[in-house]
Amino acid sequence: MDLSNLKPAEGSTKQRKRVGRGQGSGRGGTSTRGHKGAKSRSGYSRKIGFEGGQMPLQKRVPKFGFTNINRKEFKGVNLDTIQMLVDTKKVKAITKEVLVENGLVSKKDLVKVLGRGELKAKVDVTVDAFSASAQAAIEKAGGKVTALFQPKSKELQNEAKPKTTAAPKAATKAKEETKKENTKPEGDQSTEEDSTEG
Repeated sequence: MDLSNLKPAEGSTKQRKRVGRGQGSGRGGTSTRGHKGAKSRSGYSRKIGFEGGQMPLQKRVPKFGFTNINRKEFKGVNLDTIQMLVDTKKVKAITKEVLVENGLVSKKDLVKVLGRGELKAKVDVTVDAFSASAQAAIEKAGGKVTALFQPKSKELQNEAKPKTTAAPKAATKAKEETKKENTKPEGDQSTEEDSTEG
């Protein structure tokens, strides 16, 4: 055996089907596509999951649950990680920029400090959110906590508060003025009548 007589193993390859090459080929005319219908036309493309018009499987199977479009994903950073940063990198304050520099989070992540581990160092932490246990541990160690993220519901509440407090005051003022007008002394009314008669 040499390069001149090398060939594939018998049965491992076969010629492709050549259609539309005349009646004599046996595959002319409709070119193995049959008569009429979508599949006989050029440009036919079947949707994934299409079952010839009957109800497809993905619609027949029961569904449950939903996807909350307002959900916010937080990247968790624990207290033991912060302590490690303080010990190894000699960091005095923790911010998102410091965490990004050390490869713990990416720029677009929302960061939440969680309460796993123990924090001994006095550190000021400024990130998006804190768990209750993490906040208590940081403050116990003498550090400050600054949360950057504020949920939309709280923002709306803060915006609505001044409006709701201002409205009742205006209403009460208007009521008091109407009461004063209605409750004038009787003597004043008589003098007015006398003056009109004169």
